[in-house]
Amino acid sequence: MLWFCLPGHCLQKLHFLSLRNLWNKSNARLKVWVYLIVALLMVPAMFGFSLGISETYMKILVKTLEWATLRIQTVNKEQHIIESSSSNGLIQRDDGSMEEALGELRRSRPKPPVGGDFTLSDCFYFYRRGIEDIVEDEVTQRFSSEELVSWNLLTRTNNDFQYISLKLTMVWGMGVFIRYCILAPLRITLASIGLTWLVIGTTAVGFLPNWRLKSWLSDWVHVMCYRICARGLSCTIHYYNKENRPRKGGICVANHTSPIDIVILCNDGCYAMVGQSHGGLMGVLQRAMARSCPHIWFERADMKDRHLVAKRLTDHVNDNTKLPILIFPEGTCINNTSVMMFKKGSFEIGGTIYPVAIKYDPQFGDAFWNSAKYNMVSYLLRMMTSWAIVCNVWYLPAMTQQEGEDAVQFANRVKSAIAHRGGLVDLSWDGGLKRAKVKDMFKEEQQKMYSSMVVGSEEDNSSHSD
Repeated sequence: MLWFCLPGHCLQKLHFLSLRNLWNKSNARLKVWVYLIVALLMVPAMFGFSLGISETYMKILVKTLEWATLRIQTVNKEQHIIESSSSNGLIQRDDGSMEEALGELRRSRPKPPVGGDFTLSDCFYFYRRGIEDIVEDEVTQRFSSEELVSWNLLTRTNNDFQYISLKLTMVWGMGVFIRYCILAPLRITLASIGLTWLVIGTTAVGFLPNWRLKSWLSDWVHVMCYRICARGLSCTIHYYNKENRPRKGGICVANHTSPIDIVILCNDGCYAMVGQSHGGLMGVLQRAMARSCPHIWFERADMKDRHLVAKRLTDHVNDNTKLPILIFPEGTCINNTSVMMFKKGSFEIGGTIYPVAIKYDPQFGDAFWNSAKYNMVSYLLRMMTSWAIVCNVWYLPAMTQQEGEDAVQFANRVKSAIAHRGGLVDLSWDGGLKRAKVKDMFKEEQQKMYSSMVVGSEEDNSSHSD
């Protein structure tokens, strides 16, 4: 209790010394934290090698999730809980066409030899299809996160989250602490460093003359910074068929699940980006990147001018010294289960198309960005508090437009190849349905198909009249 008898100025001095000691300790811990990040994560990322930390973390994570899956399955069997598979869905759909489905309903009534016919039982087909689409249609479910068959210890990926056992709850609580208190600060630090270096590095390279050295430095800076950002998301990426990687003067098209698709692809090579000019932090990044690399940014008014956009893209593709253009023809993010309609604009330019299939493993984290539900900051925070981002990338052989094939047919052929290689569902619907209504042309197409069955096609009627 001697401090109680000390004069006021001595107490102030002791308080100042204690604060300074606390500041020195905090500063020393911060330095150690930065040194560890630089030595163990940033330097390996810069030069494209790993010290095995990520691999060890993934092995432990896989073992933990396998144990959790076994615990859940054991409890479910004991309680006789019927598991529902997200892949099967609520509705068991028939893959047959309208003609086949109506033929089953009309089996008891033979079709007349002249023209088409109508039976009241046809209504049941449309009733059933309407109820199926109300309960679970195949389009809107692509704009929400897929439900996992087995829980991955993230409550955000399991709608039926409930108490299962004390051990599993303790493991889940420990996982929350690790993800939010250890991994999240580390990942935010790495991502911030990567983006800062990207702005500084590309700005500095932009002042160099247009020599080969500038091109080489620009590629190195881009790849280095994207690799640091990928470490900031704990990305584990597997690339296949690297001999088919996009080359200069070509167009790289890929399915689109998340904004981090760019980070995933740019870890293995550089691309010229195409997009709308933005303000704020995104605008700072765009302007810095454009100084060192010929990215193509359009103003909002220019994006409406298709001829201007096509001309700039064509000029870029015709220059074999420029990086391949990276385009996501779907125009929106789809939930890692399917590939939707490719916009034909990317396939009207000409040149060589290099398809790339991207497939994320949802067991470790949901990479899909639901832009209608989360803004960019919220989405990135969700990514940084996930277990990891595990992704497979397949480079497909180069494709060119065949003789007699229009842009729409070419786009569909590329889309089918990407869907088949990535194990995704090939859908012909427009991804713009996320924010817009179904176009009248799709309704009219179904109406014409049914009317041809009822009254007969024009060819049948004309041949009968003859």
